[in-house]
Amino acid sequence: MKIDCLTLFPAFYSSFLDFSIIKRAIGKGLVEINPVDIRSYTKDKYGRTDTPPVGGGAGLIEKAQPIVDAIKDVKGDDGYVILFSPRGKRYEEADARRLSGKSHLVLVNGHYEGVDERVNAYCDELLSIGDYILTGGECASLCVMDSIIRLLDGAIASESLSEESFDNSLLEYPQYTEPYEFDGQKVPDILYSGNHEAIAKWRRKQSLLLTRKYRPDLFGKLTLAKQDRKLLEEKEGETPSWEKKALEKGRKFIKS
Repeated sequence: MKIDCLTLFPAFYSSFLDFSIIKRAIGKGLVEINPVDIRSYTKDKYGRTDTPPVGGGAGLIEKAQPIVDAIKDVKGDDGYVILFSPRGKRYEEADARRLSGKSHLVLVNGHYEGVDERVNAYCDELLSIGDYILTGGECASLCVMDSIIRLLDGAIASESLSEESFDNSLLEYPQYTEPYEFDGQKVPDILYSGNHEAIAKWRRKQSLLLTRKYRPDLFGKLTLAKQDRKLLEEKEGETPSWEKKALEKGRKFIKS
């Protein structure tokens, strides 16, 4: 995959390119990331890329000419152009998976009070990462690139992608590490039972409970199976019979 990031501040990306999974993906040849300086395309005799809005108003607007010329220069035959905009579709995991299948992305980062309206005509899609104001699109582009690159085949171990938050509109179940007890909090005994079926059932239940509590908007999208409804009907604070049986069989694995 090739990603061109159209920006007024190319240096913004320097640390990102040298970061963990992103750095390894670049090293493996899975992705090529090119910060493209919009300023280098301006035809303004003073080298400016922004100007006060026509008709008056606060702040500065990025001119169409430098951005459009940059898009035309880097897009090629396969470039898919995305402009970060508050009008855009709210970015979700499904979008990350969709865009990870593209061979070439061109990410256009606005700045100041926005970009000339006519830039929109040269973009294939508008995206927003949330309902809040940033100083520019660069931060949004980092979020989008990070979420996409990790999905590329070979970027991270495939098993790390098998069960994650937002898959099937569910938050991920709780995860624990050793030691068994830390600051008075213990790892749930079921995770030491050795009973993989019971552990999967417990994790499913926790995902359902966490999603219902923290993301009712996602929970509302779920189509609950009969087993899911049964899990949610179990009394809070009580150990269900299926879990007790698993613990009894696996008692020798449980730490005390």
